[in-house]
Amino acid sequence: MMFMPMMRSIFDDGFMPSFRNEGIMKTDVSEENGRYVMKIDMPGVKKDDIRLSLKDGNLTISASSDSNHEEKDKEGHVIRQERYAGSCSRSFYVGKDMKEEDIHASLKDGVLRIELPKKEDTPEVEEKHYIEIE
Repeated sequence: MMFMPMMRSIFDDGFMPSFRNEGIMKTDVSEENGRYVMKIDMPGVKKDDIRLSLKDGNLTISASSDSNHEEKDKEGHVIRQERYAGSCSRSFYVGKDMKEEDIHASLKDGVLRIELPKKEDTPEVEEKHYIEIE
């Protein structure tokens, strides 16, 4: 059983990209100035590798990442080379009345910020149905 801790330490040395399954797309949602603001952790992901889509009231955020890391010694010999490719996605229900033009997104310092208007739910007016008494 000594093998597992050793392997874990090899792969936790910062060499592998931070875009892994643990804690991917951690999301905070807050309300600011009458809008909902989502802040999603996307470390190491480029803007061009992120896709946002809206369908049937569901906002889906998808991201992909691939990288090739190579270390060489002083003579230029490869001493370690690793490749990584992965993708993930999350969906949030934002309401059927939400439109694409209402949603604004930006990426800065590894955090995807999405702003959505806060729309009040309009409760359906329940019609009263009366049953005639004979």
